Amino acid sequence: MLEFERRKIMEIKFDEKGLIPAIIQDSKTGEVLMLGYMNKEALEKTIEEGKVYFYSRSRKKLWMKGETSKNYLYVTKIFIDCDRDTLLILVNPEGNVCHTGNRSCFFEEISSGSNPPLYNFIYKLFSIIEDRKKSYNEKSYTSYLFQKGREVIAKKVGEEAMEVI
Repeated sequence: MLEFERRKIMEIKFDEKGLIPAIIQDSKTGEVLMLGYMNKEALEKTIEEGKVYFYSRSRKKLWMKGETSKNYLYVTKIFIDCDRDTLLILVNPEGNVCHTGNRSCFFEEISSGSNPPLYNFIYKLFSIIEDRKKSYNEKSYTSYLFQKGREVIAKKVGEEAMEVI
């Protein structure tokens, strides 16, 4: 169960339908993963269980992210904005978040701009490697290396280092 301040929960401004938008962000990379809506019950279950719950506006019912795909979102922190009408939920995602199979629901760029800082790339790469370690994917060479063990991984890292030099 997450620790929280009941006073701050009471100050949340749900809309006329009893919902509040919840932005989901990777706690390690800072990448925005998705946007969902919560009602009071979804927020309470999220706080109680440490996994993200949403309220489905189309199905009119509560659902836990990952209940079908097993790609759960484990909550690390919850923030509320200055107007008290939007949540920011930092998570450790287990697998891809988007129902399309993409890591984030925000994968289609509609404008061009500068590239993100290099540290974002490093965190994203680390996150992908962690995911390959946790859940075996037969198409992933990284998953294969983790299955073979430390000695094979060290040999491969050495080979790659020699190519760089």
